[in-house]
Amino acid sequence: MALTPTKKIPLGFIAPDFNLINPFLNHEQSLKNLKGDKATLIVFMCNHCPYVIHVLPELVKLANEYEEKGISVIGINSNDIQSHPDDSPENMIKLIHKYNIPFPYLFDETQEIAKAYTAECTPDFSIFNKEKKCVYRGQLDSSRPGNNKDINGSDIRKVFNQIINKELVSKEQIPSIGCNIKWKL
Repeated sequence: MALTPTKKIPLGFIAPDFNLINPFLNHEQSLKNLKGDKATLIVFMCNHCPYVIHVLPELVKLANEYEEKGISVIGINSNDIQSHPDDSPENMIKLIHKYNIPFPYLFDETQEIAKAYTAECTPDFSIFNKEKKCVYRGQLDSSRPGNNKDINGSDIRKVFNQIINKELVSKEQIPSIGCNIKWKL
């Protein structure tokens, strides 16, 4: 595992469209059909990363709390399952059941979507407004495995609330950090 931060790129880019398989439902889903009325959080994640597992309960809580407020969460797994079979679609389904994941968890087998979003790590968070413009690329909160800080989703909660309240989203954003995406060779 190589500890990797979210790649800093200019905000304001438009969320690339996608049609990816949802292993749980066994059919493809698109950004067009999944995006929220007010905002959409896209998180690149996987089944085995300790940084993802660390934040997953809070991510599930956030998704449940903000769905009724017009904000959707979409998880995408782009890891190479040849080198990391723990991240297979079958194991994605097991993770959904284990954590009661309420949001779509999609599989990016070609890794084209991860590249289109300039995703680098798991978890890698980007929030898009209703026009699909990126307004946030950063951490869930300052908690990391072993640092004994509370997992509360404070950074993403702040952005969600700013969007709901029609306030400007702060440009001060701290990158997420986690395992690198397992790219195909």
